[in-house]
Amino acid sequence: MQKIQMKTPLVEMDGDEMTRILWKMIKDELILPFIDLKTEYYDLGLKYRDETNDQVTRDSAEATMKYGVAVKCATITPNAARVEEYGLKEMWKSPNGMIRAMLDGTVFRTPIVVKGIEPCVRNWKKPITIARHAYGDVYKNVEMRVPGPGRVIMTYISEDGETTETKTIHTFDGPGVVQGLHNLDESITSYAHSCFRYALSEKKDLWFSTKDTISKTYDHRFKDIFAELYENEYKELFEKAGIEYFYTLIDDAVARIMKSKGGFIWATKNYDGDVMSDMISSACGSLAMMTSVLVSPKGFYEYEAAHGTVQRHYYKYLNGETTSTNSVATIFAWSGALRKRGELDNIPELMQFADKLEKATIDTIESGKMTGDLALITSIKDPVVLDSEGFIKAIRQGLEG
Repeated sequence: MQKIQMKTPLVEMDGDEMTRILWKMIKDELILPFIDLKTEYYDLGLKYRDETNDQVTRDSAEATMKYGVAVKCATITPNAARVEEYGLKEMWKSPNGMIRAMLDGTVFRTPIVVKGIEPCVRNWKKPITIARHAYGDVYKNVEMRVPGPGRVIMTYISEDGETTETKTIHTFDGPGVVQGLHNLDESITSYAHSCFRYALSEKKDLWFSTKDTISKTYDHRFKDIFAELYENEYKELFEKAGIEYFYTLIDDAVARIMKSKGGFIWATKNYDGDVMSDMISSACGSLAMMTSVLVSPKGFYEYEAAHGTVQRHYYKYLNGETTSTNSVATIFAWSGALRKRGELDNIPELMQFADKLEKATIDTIESGKMTGDLALITSIKDPVVLDSEGFIKAIRQGLEG
């Protein structure tokens, strides 16, 4: 069979642990036999990030801005234990956070719906899409260990050198910790535009939630920017499309969503989106059953799996044990990137292949062949549990069939 030809490379960001193993399996079994794959490769594995002082992460983001489309494997964001395990020079920041900040994009995550994998929340009838702000908050924080009694202050100094405002964060009587967060009107505005436009393109209601009753300046700024944009630019368009913009507090949103039927877009701040996307994906079957795409207002796209590196399975793999790791989200990251590359380069065959790859993946599960995490929750009788490689090879049979 003649391979599908590409015009422009994808930016390929390799990752860590078990997902790195799956990454190679997916390429070898599901991509390279069918596509003359062109990528600009960046190794975002933790060891190489440490070797390059994280320059490779910055380079991969710049390449995404050059080529327009990237596909990313899951990566480790190191904590203290990881610093010791890998002998790192320092506790490097989240690569996802860095890439999102450089691209100034919005992350949209949607559960992958498969017959036989019903949501844990029984009244959810349609997928809930999470829109996650992709800049600032704890992912770009400055934090400090306070060694003993003293005062921590926050000071704004204007560009001309004049101090205009100082606030005491806390007067410490003993040791503690302190953290500083920031955000930008420009980034919040860009995020709001992305959410409103995506809701219009999908013809879905848009919910937005913060905690402005407690965070009366930081969170309230998000609320105000969304409200102003909606009233000035999007209200008539929403009414014409028959969809609704709805704001509420984050805790109220969580309570409402648990009783909703789904089918809308839920816009959140960065940390809230990180947490709630995992909740929704897990409730819909598995953390590996959710698509994730970072969309920049400048027209850049980065597709990734929404989950982590599956550390526990990786250690089993290193010990020579068989694993049954769900690769669906990583496969859909590749299909999403290939589809977008085909769309931008006008290669219908590439877009059709992406559709076929996703269908083969879903058909494999619906036929009763699946990984162990799905077998535990499926309503399909007598499912066949496949190991990591066996599941990917079963999908290949569907592609070739």
